[in-house]
Amino acid sequence: QVQLVESGGGLVQPGGSLRLSCAISGFTFSQYVMTWYRQAPGKEREFVAIISSTGGTTNYADFVRGRFTLSRDNGKNTLYLQMNSLKPDDTGVYYCKASGWDRDRWRDYWGQGTQVTVSS
Repeated sequence: QVQLVESGGGLVQPGGSLRLSCAISGFTFSQYVMTWYRQAPGKEREFVAIISSTGGTTNYADFVRGRFTLSRDNGKNTLYLQMNSLKPDDTGVYYCKASGWDRDRWRDYWGQGTQVTVSS
């Protein structure tokens, strides 16, 4: 059974930090590109950051570059998003997504999301 379980969200003051995790099971994590998205209230889901299957390449949305760091541990089947210098605009539900060619077709798997609230 495929599962992506996000954790680490919560309430934090502006300027604070959080570390999100996305724990994977049910497929071969090391074969998949991983992406974080977020969705603020009343807005569309937007891209935050992406990491290659090996972890060697990352890319970030301009609004988080320099503040967020994406990493993965393929031995632990876990994706991480270190979020520093958080702003109220970072508030939203954060989702991880796995994408890859597996068993003869392209597959996308989503987690259920974790809430991040940045407020004083």
